[in-house]
Amino acid sequence: MTTLTPGTKSSAVTPAASGRIFNFSAGPGCLPEEVLRQIQEDVFNIKGSGVGILEHSHRAKVYDRVLAETFEDFRKICNLPSNYHVLFMTGGATSQNFLVPANLKPQDQTADYITTGYWAEKSLEQAKVYGAVHEAFTSKDKNHSYIPTDEQIRYSASPAYVHMCSNNTIFGTEWHEIAGGKNTWRERIPKVPAGVPLVCDMSSDIYSRPVDFTKYGLVYAGAQKNLGAAGTTVVVIRDDLASKKVRELPWMLKYETFAKDESRPNTPPVFAIYVCGLVFKWILAQAQGGRHCLEVIHERNIRKAGLVYDAIDTSGGFWKGCAHPHARSLMNVTFKAPTPELDDKFCKESTAAGLDAMKGHRSAGGMRASMYNAMPEAGCKALADFMRDFAKKNG
Repeated sequence: MTTLTPGTKSSAVTPAASGRIFNFSAGPGCLPEEVLRQIQEDVFNIKGSGVGILEHSHRAKVYDRVLAETFEDFRKICNLPSNYHVLFMTGGATSQNFLVPANLKPQDQTADYITTGYWAEKSLEQAKVYGAVHEAFTSKDKNHSYIPTDEQIRYSASPAYVHMCSNNTIFGTEWHEIAGGKNTWRERIPKVPAGVPLVCDMSSDIYSRPVDFTKYGLVYAGAQKNLGAAGTTVVVIRDDLASKKVRELPWMLKYETFAKDESRPNTPPVFAIYVCGLVFKWILAQAQGGRHCLEVIHERNIRKAGLVYDAIDTSGGFWKGCAHPHARSLMNVTFKAPTPELDDKFCKESTAAGLDAMKGHRSAGGMRASMYNAMPEAGCKALADFMRDFAKKNG
């Protein structure tokens, strides 16, 4: 991975001999270098089979082993209880926007949605295909720059489920516990009515911090940010919801189908699932000195994001953070320069300096630095240094 030569300024960032740069893309995000090296080997010949992973049958013994280890390692990371299924599906998190209500919401029952960003809004819109939905809260009044308190959320009388998005990639907000007026960075979920399943789109912060899946009825996450490569979506679903039947559905649209058939009722995205398996092993390997792997990763992510937020907060007003300080994301830091022209200049110059994909989403503008688990601290330091240099030169 790219590193800075000691004593140099971030404006002089030079790619390492490998030619790699710091990839701040919102997705697909960067992968651990160890994983990329293993992929290089396994594409040619995996596990001494004489055949590469791209060529193996999804029913072959080699892939049986890959899949079994992938399931086992995902569960090991979070100590997932036996009454939860892990599914690997296709269609991205976007397809879960209709699969969730199709499987869990009767036509005559309302589902509640907490909309705190662009993708949460898309989830709400797709659910309307299956009857009544209720928007229990929206942060659109302030351009999705904040996360609600429990008192701000208004649930319907008897929802089939409550849907939330834990991290809002585009606007750079994330659900955190607040204590003493300060962000603790610990996992927080809304207080939902008793007995109502909580459904969470966790695409951009899954396994970035400790997570307790027993708080949720269903969690889904596109793999291409923290879990692996584009091409598969991980779904964690409780037994009773996996077998729930609210309407007639095609076989391949049922969670039950994937739960019964080890996520391969047809040919699955073999390569994408295999990459997830490698990332899960990388996550487990982060454990240090008796500390759980997700605790170590979380501490690292706090440090990484802190470097960039400090560059914003100490810029004398040159940089403006888009998210409220209590709602700031560890995964996606969003910010703007004083003018759109300076935003464009920053994006061009940062790309030239080896800090790639800094341009914000078209619906938000400004800049977005996505710093998923595999982004090294050196990349965040390089970005923070570059931001300070840019503000000094253009302020």
